[in-house]
Amino acid sequence: MKAVEVTRFGDPSVLTLVDLPDPLPGPGQVAIDVTHAAVGLIDVYLRQGLYKDQEGLAQPPYVPGLEVAGTVRAVGEGVTRFTVGEKVAVLPGNGTGGYASVFISDQDRVVSTEAYDIDPALAAAAVPNAIMAHIALTKAITLAAGESVLVHGALGAFASAFPGIARQLGASRIVGTVRTARLGPAAATKLPCDDIADSGNLPDALGGEKFDVIIDPVGGTVRTQSLDLLAPSGRLLLVGNASGDWDHTIPSNAMWYGNTVVAGFNAGGYVPAHPETIPPAARAALKAAASGLLQPEIELLPLAEAATAHARLENHTVNGRIVLVP
Repeated sequence: MKAVEVTRFGDPSVLTLVDLPDPLPGPGQVAIDVTHAAVGLIDVYLRQGLYKDQEGLAQPPYVPGLEVAGTVRAVGEGVTRFTVGEKVAVLPGNGTGGYASVFISDQDRVVSTEAYDIDPALAAAAVPNAIMAHIALTKAITLAAGESVLVHGALGAFASAFPGIARQLGASRIVGTVRTARLGPAAATKLPCDDIADSGNLPDALGGEKFDVIIDPVGGTVRTQSLDLLAPSGRLLLVGNASGDWDHTIPSNAMWYGNTVVAGFNAGGYVPAHPETIPPAARAALKAAASGLLQPEIELLPLAEAATAHARLENHTVNGRIVLVP
């Protein structure tokens, strides 16, 4: 099979197109002919070596990628829920294997898209993140119908799934924030946001508005500012750190005084410990995708251009999702 390997930790040039043996599914596993593989920030962080000392995470040489869509190629012993040729999407696992023409996944992370009219590029780009967004908004915190939601970095990979899922859960108002340079693309977004605000002009850009729930995949200064944007008893959900500010701290007295909750959601740690959350979240995500609630901008690139995709993510020149096509 064709695949992209990380030959060593480093800049995007370490991504190399290679030929590898076709992998075979073991017991409880599904082999997938990949049609689309989404590129995410976690792929970039892993390639940079940011998590190189974390036990269980990939070490070079490895094939990156954790969000794929395609068709079932073969099933391992004990797998009865899937048939060869069935259209599927895959929930992220350990962050490896996706940038290839064949992908192996545990069956519990495979979701059939066969019964839904969903473009496979969208299935890779949005459905896995929407599954995680649903789990985050129903388990890590609870979004109630009628509440307002603010989503920082709204055009980002994970963040872009939250407006649609929040709308599906009954949110009354959804506002997204983006960098000043992305206000133009954001104005044309098909995501179900009621307004878009400039994250470089907070809090003034929001005109004093407060929110019941704030989704923060950005971190840094935006995270601190978010505490003052919460309504009484509001919830700030931390889902990433795209700012790269790993030393940032939150003033706990502000949380106490404002009766607010700050919760973290790391899908890589939460979902494996709570596999029972996947089926209902998958049903919700597939319905959201089929009904048009998940519409990030998607750009297709050949698998061989994975390094270009990584460089653009690092340079913040992506306004939606880049999806690789083997």
